[in-house]
Amino acid sequence: MTETTTTPATADALGLIVAENSRVADQLRAASASSLDDAAGLLAAAPRVFVLGAGRSGLALKMTAMRLMHLGLTVHVVGEVTTPAIAENDVLLVASGSGTTGAIVRASETAHTVGARIVALTTASESPLGRLAAVTVVVPAAAKQDHAGEVSAQYSGGLFEQAVLLVGDALFHSLWQSSGATAEQLWPRHANLE
Repeated sequence: MTETTTTPATADALGLIVAENSRVADQLRAASASSLDDAAGLLAAAPRVFVLGAGRSGLALKMTAMRLMHLGLTVHVVGEVTTPAIAENDVLLVASGSGTTGAIVRASETAHTVGARIVALTTASESPLGRLAAVTVVVPAAAKQDHAGEVSAQYSGGLFEQAVLLVGDALFHSLWQSSGATAEQLWPRHANLE
């Protein structure tokens, strides 16, 4: 006799993911509203914005970089061959759940040394990354190696990475609304070499 395993319904998984993200959003609005506004202010005032994250967090920040470019900011993705040197008053927007990711901490140290300001998205405010940041947005999600399931039932930092995307879109939306620009005014900045 063969054992049969029951696969949970995908719709149930979707409900769980949405519920976890809704909880994180509510907690961010309650506990981090001022740091989110401070982050938006730094981004808006920066001569240039650089974004850096590893893995899926990095992919989420690339989406944020695109939206900030649509808004008209000068944005660079760290590691791309056309990315210039970061300088004083620029902003480095970084994401690391643990706040200890080696490449991200090293890049943040360099940015800090030249006088750039760092906006960090992390679960750990007292991490090396959190201590370097001018603004730290503490995302109440499980770190990558937190497999206990107490904060999230999702795999390996999934909730943090999703929250990075949501925070990035919230920062963009807030900046867009305060800019007074219409969607039609932003549209010409969309890629046309597709």
